[in-house]
Amino acid sequence: MIELSRSMYRAGVFALVAASVLSFGCSKKPAVAPTRQTQPPPPPAAQPSVTLSASPTSVEQGDASTLSWTSTDATQLTIAPDVGTVTAQGSTKVTPAASTTYTVTASGPGGSATASARVTVATAAPPTTSATQDEIFLKEVRDAYFDFNKADIRSDARTALGKTAEYLRNYPAERVTIEGHCDERGSTEYNLALGDRRASAAKQYLVSLGISADRINTVSFGKEKPFCMQSTEDCYQQNRRGHFVRSKQ
Repeated sequence: MIELSRSMYRAGVFALVAASVLSFGCSKKPAVAPTRQTQPPPPPAAQPSVTLSASPTSVEQGDASTLSWTSTDATQLTIAPDVGTVTAQGSTKVTPAASTTYTVTASGPGGSATASARVTVATAAPPTTSATQDEIFLKEVRDAYFDFNKADIRSDARTALGKTAEYLRNYPAERVTIEGHCDERGSTEYNLALGDRRASAAKQYLVSLGISADRINTVSFGKEKPFCMQSTEDCYQQNRRGHFVRSKQ
């Protein structure tokens, strides 16, 4: 009986110890694994940039223009048309046959970019129709103007007659008629005589400049064919003239 009690006592003690150990083990917190630090992702590659210019921007046909360019963050550059692959920056001459827009394309890890420059080629002007002799005459021959009631060759008339003499020297087959005109003041007879003196004075001045007299005719209209119809000094001055007319051959 005593032996049984001891055996039960030892079993109880053993069970108590085992329960304590088990309880201690269950209450212990599991160890947490250390977190691993991750590296940030690398920044994205920069977007390329590029510029292109032409100098001069306008050329005559057959002349050259210089293309100049710069770029950043690009690994390859090409210029079209006709130029091809180029370095990151530089310049080159082009001679376009017609107006052309040049475009540079820069590409790299970050993408691509473009820029353009236009070179305008001037086209030859269409041939102009030769001016007629009448048109040349009207452009180059100058009338001589006179003071009131006078037939003297004044300074501006000398300049005008010098231009007319130059025309007659350049076209030796040309002949002219000088019409003497007056303003409305004075009688018809008086102005016919005055117009004749004015036409003759202009002729003599041309002769003094080396123009043959037989190439120049004179006639007086006095006040009968005014160029200006108003009774003002400006109009009077326009009517006091030696007027040149091209003689038909």
